[in-house]
Amino acid sequence: MTKAAPKTYIASGHSGCAGCCDAFAAKFTLMAVGPNCIVVNPTGCLEVMSTPFPLSSWQVPWIHSLFENAGAVASGVEAALKALGKKDDIKVIAIGGDGSTMDIGIGAISGAFERGHDFTYVCMDNEAYMNTGIQRSSATPYDASTTTSPAGKVSFGNPFPKKNMPAIMVAHGSPYVATTSIGFPRDMIRKVKKATEIVGPTYIHAHAPCTTGWGFDTSKTLEIAKLAVETCLWPMYEMENGELTQVRKIKDPRPVEEYLRAQKRFKHLFTMEGGEEEIKKIQATADWNIKHYGLQ
Repeated sequence: MTKAAPKTYIASGHSGCAGCCDAFAAKFTLMAVGPNCIVVNPTGCLEVMSTPFPLSSWQVPWIHSLFENAGAVASGVEAALKALGKKDDIKVIAIGGDGSTMDIGIGAISGAFERGHDFTYVCMDNEAYMNTGIQRSSATPYDASTTTSPAGKVSFGNPFPKKNMPAIMVAHGSPYVATTSIGFPRDMIRKVKKATEIVGPTYIHAHAPCTTGWGFDTSKTLEIAKLAVETCLWPMYEMENGELTQVRKIKDPRPVEEYLRAQKRFKHLFTMEGGEEEIKKIQATADWNIKHYGLQ
């Protein structure tokens, strides 16, 4: 007998783009957690497309926090459940984008993790502020073109490296930090489930390609996600109590050019003078990941 797939607890009919990365991330998160949870969701694409008043796609208790305070709201929910004696029965999950996680809300998240609140934070990293116009965030990768870091005569796009948010959460003493990707659903579901079963503040960083902001066909979301991992630009690993405990090995890494060429946000690297050297710099990042995380 075929085993039934876990229920998703987020209904279809939302207004997300075809191939929406946030819809995938929310679906996989709730498949891992199940119905006994409370979701805290800051402002962003997921919030906007899943809860157009008076409708909601969420089939579990859901709270909309401000852009900047998901960590504080999740802390309050967790403290309230403890006071009511219900913390052991209900999981608290915060699900936010890279802007609300790595930029605007990092202070509240830092405080929550420093205080040791028992909840899981899931970052859906689509590498820019997609909901407000594809502006650069600290998650935007080197040389990506956004509306606030446009490629042109004097620039190859974003001049800064991507912030290493998982390392920051490890430095907070989190007992469990993991990276994953919506291109690998089983991996994401397993890691989110594991995170919720560990006592203390745990963190999941999920790579989530955005068809609109990155510029690829809506049918290619999961394909692009897999390419990021296969080129070693997105290493997938687990860290427990500060130690690297699990890494997804990549036997034959693909050249980063394959990943870059598939997206409009990097198309200038193949047309501008000097683009070839920039691609070599990005390849160097992948090579560093291979060595640093032991991907081979």
